[in-house]
Order: sequence, then C-alpha cells, then structure tokens
Amino acid sequence: MLSTTAVRLSALYLGLFALCAIVLVFYVTAISEGMQRDRTQTAIASELRIVAGAYRGGGVAGLVRVIERRSRQPGANLYAIAVPTGELIAGNIAALQPGVLDAEGWSAEPFHYQRIGESANENHRALAQVVFLPNGMRLMVGRDIGEREQVRGLVRQALVMALAIMFAGALAIWFFVGRRALKRIDHMSAASEKILAGDLSQRLPVNGSGDEFDRLSLSLNTMLGRIERLNEGLRQVSDNIAHDLKTPLTRLRNRAEAALAADGGPESHQQALEQMIADSDQLIRTFNALLMISRVEAGSSTAQMSDVDLSGLAQDAVELYEPVAEEQGVKLTARIAPGISIRGNRELLSQALSNLIDNAIKYAGDGPDPEIIITLARQAGELRLAVADNGRGIPAARREDVVQRFVRLDESRSKPGTGLGLSLVQAVAALHGGRLTLDDAVSEAGDNPGLAAIMVLPGGS
Repeated sequence: MLSTTAVRLSALYLGLFALCAIVLVFYVTAISEGMQRDRTQTAIASELRIVAGAYRGGGVAGLVRVIERRSRQPGANLYAIAVPTGELIAGNIAALQPGVLDAEGWSAEPFHYQRIGESANENHRALAQVVFLPNGMRLMVGRDIGEREQVRGLVRQALVMALAIMFAGALAIWFFVGRRALKRIDHMSAASEKILAGDLSQRLPVNGSGDEFDRLSLSLNTMLGRIERLNEGLRQVSDNIAHDLKTPLTRLRNRAEAALAADGGPESHQQALEQMIADSDQLIRTFNALLMISRVEAGSSTAQMSDVDLSGLAQDAVELYEPVAEEQGVKLTARIAPGISIRGNRELLSQALSNLIDNAIKYAGDGPDPEIIITLARQAGELRLAVADNGRGIPAARREDVVQRFVRLDESRSKPGTGLGLSLVQAVAALHGGRLTLDDAVSEAGDNPGLAAIMVLPGGS
C-alpha cells in the first residue's frame, strides 16, 4: 500500500497534521501558563502593597499582626517573616526550600514549601516576592501555584484528548474514504488491463458523482471510443480494400494479358489501353477518396477554415448539377434560404454536397418522375443542408452501414461508385462540429419512400 500515491499523500498529511497539533498543544499551554503567571504576580503585588502599608503604619509589630491575621484566612496566599539568619518567625509557612530568602525580588523559579500543620509528605510549589526590611528582616509574600499547574494539566490533557480524537477521526476517514478511492482506482486499473489486452470495448467505471475520477473516466472513455472507431474503421478499410480493389486490379491485369495475346492490330490495342486507363482512373479516385477521408478525420483541414457563404455554395452546386440531372431525366429543385454563412472549409463542404447530389441522381432515376430537392434552412438553432430524392431509399436497418467505407447496397456493383461518398460526407460534417443523418424523404408509407441525406451543422450566421 505504501507504493500508492493516495497512501503516501495521506501519510504526509497526517505527519504534517501531527506536527501542527504538537505545536498547537505547546503554544496553548505556554499561553495559558503566561496568563496564570501574570495573574499570580498581580495578586502577589496587591497583597504586598497591603502588608507594606501595615509596616509603614505600625512597624514590625503592625506588620506581624497583619501577617498573622491574613495567614489564618483560607486561600492560596503565602506569608512569611524571617530574621536575617533565615529563621521563620511569623506567617503560614513551616518550611521553605533553601535559598528562597537569600535574594530580594521575584523568585526566578517555582519553589517547594510546607504549610504549617501539614506533613512533610505534602508537595507544594509557589511563586513569591521577597522584600528586605531596613532592620535586616525578610518579608515574603507568595502564592501557591498548585491550582495553576492543575489548570495547565487540564488544558494539556484536554488538548491531547481532542487531538487524539481528531487523529483517530482522520484515520477513520482516511480508512473509509481512502479505501473507496483506492477501490475506484483498482477498478480503473482492472478495466485498463482488459483494454491493454485488446478489448477496446471496455470502459472505465463512472459512478455519476461528477468528481475528478468521473471526469477522468469520461475523458478517457471518449478517447477509447474514438480509438475503437478508428481501429474498427481501419479493419473495415483493410478488408474492403482487399475485397473491392482486388476485382478492378484483376480486371486490369486480364485486359492487359488479353491485349498482349490478341492480334487485333493497333485499334484493338488502343481500345484495350483506353479501358485500362479508365480502370486506373477509377482506382486513383478510390485512393484519393480514402486519403481525403483520412485527412478530414485527422482534422488536418482545420487550418483552412474561413467564412463560407453556404447559401451561395449550395446554389452553385445546383447550377453545376442541373445539366447532369436533366440528362438523367431527374428534376432538380432548390429551396435554399439566402444569406446563410458558416465557419468552415469551402472545398470540403462543396465536395460533401456534390457527393450527396451525385448519389441522389444515381439512385433517384429508377422510379417514375424522379425528383431531387436540395434544401438549406435554419431550424432550432442549427443549419440543415438536405438532399432528398424519391427513389427506393435505404432501409432503416442499413442506414448505419452505408456510411461505412466501401459499403454499397448495390451488391452487384451495377452502378459506378466506390462506396466512399457518404463516409466522406460524415467525416466533413464531424469536422465542422455537425453530423450526417439519413431519413425517409416522405412521411407516407410506400414502395419508394425516398432518402433524405441531411448535414446538420452548427448555427452559423
């Protein structure tokens, strides 16, 4: 456990807390002792003024009478009159620690004494002030500090008990809270081990508390989801490249072999070369589309972001594809709201819209009176650029599949294409902070519900 950061930090905090607690105990004790000492000295000075007044008024005899009277009163005050030799002649003290009466003024340290009428086993300590009288006699006025030491002991004991309780509470809190944190870290470590073992579907646990562990888990889970999608896309791309590019490469090789084996003259060779060039161009377009999708998904085009007139871009695309649609017998209708702009990459947005229109023309021509409607409008704070047709549409169960690379519903490959168009549109939408949604173009049920491919983009201006 000592190898974990949580335990080491907890030990460090507990050590610092213990050090501060010890300093606090000594500080509070010293403050209380200082206050008690000041109160003791104030009380002694007050008593000394009283007995000094008696001495000035009645001499030694008056002083002795006052001392004897005040000595019989209960309390912590101490009185003593001694001859120059140190022998006590009046007061409430039977014996003194040697050397107390040798120096005038305040006693440097507490001293031991014995009261009159008490046994020698009693242990008392006191502070006092000694005054030398003109005739050589010593007057001592003091105060027992037993009460002060009891208060100091009680204060220290209370502080120690309070700190012990706080220390025990800190250990208990660390035990329960720290163990909970360590368990969460263990769960995260266990999930990480499974992820490292290759199971990218694993996610770090989130308990919904919103603390730093949850925030870390959510960030890492988002990253893991992206890595999983990229790995899955890489696997699909590898499989699909092997499947979809093998056929045109085989066809290209067979045509070259047939052209070499045939003896049809220059015209036959030229026709074979033209077909091979067309197949090579198709392969190049496929690889270019793959490269563009990879660059877009990697975010390499964010540096070319600028203000784009989306209304003008959509209108230009309509004008560009009108002759193509007319040639295919498809009616092209535009419903484009004017003055809509967005921060984005003009080339990528134009390519994405071209892919949507090209797909619509390709598949809308199968039905009677084929029609394509291009719509650009602002709705609920978002921009919706939609290309809808009245063709056969896409079943709801296959809509998530068709945005994958090389996936085509035309399994026979009777229509030209690479199966990368919608993948590029989805990547462009994601790059601009939006998404691609596929839905039926019409609400009423029928054999040809049509398809509405909608690029949902941020609100723009």
